[in-house]
Amino acid sequence: MSSKSISSKSISSKSIVTTDKKQAILDSALQLFVNNGFNATSTASIAKAAGVATGTLFHHFPTKKDIMSQLFLSIKQEFATNMVSSTHFSGDIEQDANTLWQKAIDWAIAQPLKQLFFLQYSMSADIDADVRKQAMNSILGFVVELINQGKQQHIIADFPNALLLENCHGQYLAAIRFFTDNPHLGNDDIHRCASFRLFWQAMKA
Repeated sequence: MSSKSISSKSISSKSIVTTDKKQAILDSALQLFVNNGFNATSTASIAKAAGVATGTLFHHFPTKKDIMSQLFLSIKQEFATNMVSSTHFSGDIEQDANTLWQKAIDWAIAQPLKQLFFLQYSMSADIDADVRKQAMNSILGFVVELINQGKQQHIIADFPNALLLENCHGQYLAAIRFFTDNPHLGNDDIHRCASFRLFWQAMKA
């Protein structure tokens, strides 16, 4: 085996280890932020839970705020990927909005810890406004596109996008809070349908 081949494998192994440690830090931070709160969670406790040295944590994340920002964006990305994967957009704005809404509720029910993280921190000052804006406009860009299409077709109210997006976010958080408090209704068709109708009433023209 050539030295070049051995070197490539060594670099690949280091990348995997680095990724694993970074993910372990994020996973531990998620659990601790949800259970203890942001301010009561120290970087030392995150490093200990992740099984890494404190120096390793600071290598990946210079501050605790950086951990929170990366955690928020990574969960939003997972959420967005789940929503659009295997989703067929029919071109009917209301139908497509309902499809995305129901997939979003399904994701929240299937990911209780991440759902609690959203409920605790989505509107929190612990997450910078610029980070929230990045998540909404870049990661959830398909929602912006759907809104724009709806406005062009006079199906969605012609209000400022920033306000419409905040409304979407608030309505979704209210819905998942309801299903968190009433888990026996998570798969109830009447309540699931009603949750979308309430959202849609606030969006439609």
